[in-house]
Amino acid sequence: MGWVSCLVLVVVVVTVTMAQEYQEDMVDIYCGDKNCYEVLGVSRDSSKKEISKAYRKLAGKWHPDMFRTEEEKEIGEKKFMQIATAYETLREDESRTEYDYMLEHPEEMWRNYYRYYRRRVGPKVDVRLVLAVTISLISAGQYYFAWTNYNEAIKCLAAIPKYRIQATEIAKGDGLLKKDKKADRWKSKEEIREEEENVIRGIIADKMDIKGGYAKPHWMDVLWIQMIIFPLTTYRWSAFYISWLWRFGIRREEYGRQEQLYVIRKNLGVSQGQFDQMEEEEVEDMLELELWEKDKFKVWKAEKDAEMRIKMASSGRYKQYRRYMKNHGGDRMTFED
Repeated sequence: MGWVSCLVLVVVVVTVTMAQEYQEDMVDIYCGDKNCYEVLGVSRDSSKKEISKAYRKLAGKWHPDMFRTEEEKEIGEKKFMQIATAYETLREDESRTEYDYMLEHPEEMWRNYYRYYRRRVGPKVDVRLVLAVTISLISAGQYYFAWTNYNEAIKCLAAIPKYRIQATEIAKGDGLLKKDKKADRWKSKEEIREEEENVIRGIIADKMDIKGGYAKPHWMDVLWIQMIIFPLTTYRWSAFYISWLWRFGIRREEYGRQEQLYVIRKNLGVSQGQFDQMEEEEVEDMLELELWEKDKFKVWKAEKDAEMRIKMASSGRYKQYRRYMKNHGGDRMTFED
């Protein structure tokens, strides 16, 4: 343990030495070789008006343009920069308070350095405003891309003959595709075709219940709203699991339909969106097989895996893949045809 003690002693000595040097030379981080009040020729009790008046007077006196020779200009520029720094430090209440704190507490070296560099290097804009703008942009982008995905889904469904024929029949039955020769007289064929397409897509959007990642967007799903209702969401989540533990863990109640679907989804290891995209017939089959019970789910899963292996074994592409892995292995890349 001797070397640990030596290391601690060295750290203490270095820290004390730096603190002493800092106390001797503490104003260097602000106004150089002078106190900022001394640079402007004012006292710590001076008002903002007096500080501004002193700054204007000294700035006019030491401005580089007031000197002729290069040597004088250089001296004037350094003095002018020191005056400007002193004024920037003392003109605002927050920076002046931090500077006064440094003068009163020179022993807090690291804290004073942190405050100084935070003001010099840190962002000038309020962090809260940056966060608010960032979250707003994310929310807007989230809502926009959700609508883009939804419109793409409607477009794809409109291209499927089964859904397109049904939507066309509904549109004709409701009189939405009646042609008005007078109104269509000045329209091109492309415009008329586009209007009919919009009618068909509108009917598909009304009749189809799209779920999952391509579902119709709702303003409640954006990030801003989700952050606002996060406490409520947390409460509901906690209440749900406490209720679940009480009803089915302690009291041993029988699962209802919704609880059965929840357990099946958990056993499958899929998200709610993925589960919603499954066909209703497939979901009903799972309910009939009582797949919320772990033992029955394991048997069903083993059967499905076996079916998948048989299907893959008979697949020409999978045979080609296995042949490649046998000949070349998994750690080689070739450019053979």
